[in-house]
Parts: sequence; C-alpha cells; structure tokens
Amino acid sequence: MRLDLPTLFMMTTAVTVTVGVLFLLSWSQTRRERSLAVWGIAHIGGGLASLMLALRGQIPDSLSIALANALMIGAYGLIWCGVRAFEGRRLRLDWALAGAVIWLGACAVPAFFESLVARVILASTIAGLYCGSGALMIWRGRGEPLVSRYPALILLATYAALYWIRIPLAVATPLPVSLATASPWFAILAFAGTLFSVAIAFVFMALTKERAEREQRQAAETDSLTGIANRRALVAGAERHLAVAPAALLLFDLDHFKLINDRHGHSVGDAALAAFCHIAAPVLPPEAVFGRMGGEEFACLLPRLDERAAARVAEGIRAGVARFTHPDYPELRMSVSVGVAAESQIGGSLDYLLRRADDALYRAKRTGRDRVVTSEEDPLPVAADIPGTSRVGGRSRVRSP
Repeated sequence: MRLDLPTLFMMTTAVTVTVGVLFLLSWSQTRRERSLAVWGIAHIGGGLASLMLALRGQIPDSLSIALANALMIGAYGLIWCGVRAFEGRRLRLDWALAGAVIWLGACAVPAFFESLVARVILASTIAGLYCGSGALMIWRGRGEPLVSRYPALILLATYAALYWIRIPLAVATPLPVSLATASPWFAILAFAGTLFSVAIAFVFMALTKERAEREQRQAAETDSLTGIANRRALVAGAERHLAVAPAALLLFDLDHFKLINDRHGHSVGDAALAAFCHIAAPVLPPEAVFGRMGGEEFACLLPRLDERAAARVAEGIRAGVARFTHPDYPELRMSVSVGVAAESQIGGSLDYLLRRADDALYRAKRTGRDRVVTSEEDPLPVAADIPGTSRVGGRSRVRSP
C-alpha cells in the first residue's frame, strides 16, 4: 500500500493545528505556565507549514518551499523556546526565530534555492539542533522529579537524530524533485511527524500537569509560616525512615514564646519562629526530617543516629538559638529546650519516640529550660546550675563565649 504524501500532509495539518489549539486552551486555564502558549503557537505554525508543503506544485515555490520550511523551522524553534520557559529560563524568542531567518536568508541565494540537497541539509541541521537542545535542557532539569520528563527527553532526542540522519541520506541517495516521485520513506517520515505532534503534545501536557500536582502536594505538606514540613508531612517522612533504619528524634520547644508575642506582637513572634528554622536547618544532616508540630513546637527525626550523636546535633541548634539577636529588637532573646530520644531497632514506633522525647523535653523545661535532655538521663537539679553552662544529657558543658 502506497501512502499519498499530499493527503498525509493535510492530515498532519489538521492534527497539528488541533494540538496547537488544545495547548492554547490549556494555557488559558493556567496562564502562569507560559510554555503552553509557546507550544500552542509552535504547533499552529507547524500545521500551516504542513498545509503549504501539501500544496507543493499548486502554489509558488516561494511559499511551498521557502516560507513553508521557515514556518516549520520556526515551529521547532518555538518548541525549544517553550522548553526553556518550562525549565524557568528566559524565552529567547530571538534565538527561537533565528533558524527561520537563516533559512530565508539562504533561500535568497539562487544556487542554494535550486539545490534540494543543500536545502535538506540546512533545514535538517537547524531543526535537529532545536530538538537536541530541548532534550538537553529537559535532561539538565531532572532534579525536578517528573515522570514524563524522560519520555519528553526520548521524543526530542529521537526526532533530533531522525533529522540528522537525513543529512548523510541526502548526500548519498537521489532525492525526488516532486511529491509525486517521492520515495515511500518520505511518506513514512511525514506519518512520523504526525505521530510526533500527538506524542509531544501528550508528554508536554503531562509535564505541566505533574508539575502542578507536585506544587499542590508540596503546598499541602509545607508549613506556610516557616517553609518547613508541616505535622502531616513530618509524621509521614519520619515513619518512612523508621521503617528501614534506626533513628533519633529531637523535640524542640521555644522557651517563653508567649512572652515574645505579648511584649513584641505576633509579627515578631512569627519572625522568631522563622528565625529558629533558619538557625536549625543548616545544622541538621541532609537526610533529617524537620518539621513544625504546631505553635512553637518543632520536631526532627535523625536517621541512623544514636541518642548521644543526636544530642550533639541538638546542642548545636540550642547554642545557635541562644546567640540569636533580632536587628530591630536588640533586647529580644530566644532560647530553646530540647528533648532527645532514640530507637535502636528498625521498624520502631514514632508514637513511642514522641512520648519519650516529650518526657525528656518536659524535664528540660521543668529544670530551667535552654538545655538538651536525653530520654535516658535526668539533668542536674536547678540549684546546681551555674552561669555560662548548658546541659546535654545531664552533664554540664561550658558554653563558648
């Protein structure tokens, strides 16, 4: 069965323009994602290019060759530009349209315009560069875990390879002078173009949907005031770690926080909560699960640390909080009490850890605050406290000046 090239180009036109309209409709509902609008315009332009290619021989060559291929190259440039927008980069419309300008400039040279091989080589080189560069950008953005990122990468890389394969083929094999005498491979390539338009539309729309869902999920799991995990996310993350490794739990409570709100107002109290998180986060190991339990109480699970090592981490945070000063309220002072508990077995209970850490925190607050207490040891009596010392697990430690 021989596929009719003009019919295939007309089918490609209808499919590509429809895909472009769907992109624009999606963009109208989520204006924040500019890449959808760019991809929509790219597909509509590509559809018009396919229409002009289908009319080869019925309209002037200046339209069916020069302008049609300029629109096609510009469409690939806009797809590349949309990938840039999706990855949070500048649009660079100048670079996106530069390929079409180069093509039109080359077509103004009679020797180039009359050489089918030269036209295939230039058009394939530029289109392949846009697709390959888009694939590379998607690869570089893999730090954002989106399932559809790799299908998009494969599609763009494959299409870049197909365009570049045309270059040696154009040199090594005779090319048809019209669609009527074209090899069946041209029909296959035209059909592949239609499939590419549909596939890339599904993948790009899936990418934007996955990103929106990921952002919504992060918002639902993030404490809006401090930017760290909320209680639900903290519990879920801690239980995942406890299922595969032993861990220690730190339970923090900012001392006399109500007095900060009463004396300085809730805005300063909110700033104090955020400041505590900024102090604590750099001290914690990379795999720590840190979150806000509610009010002025925070918790942190430290995978694979025992109670002694976790107490050292807690003391670093306690000392950092004690040194904190507010630039607008120099009289404001902060301190934090910390309870520490550890589970040496895999599959430990978070509720059990919380109860033990909460008991240690209660003893820290009962015996003077601004100290770290482990679940296995009691701090020294308050009467034995001396200025310039702190407590970690019941042992006095001289603070650094």
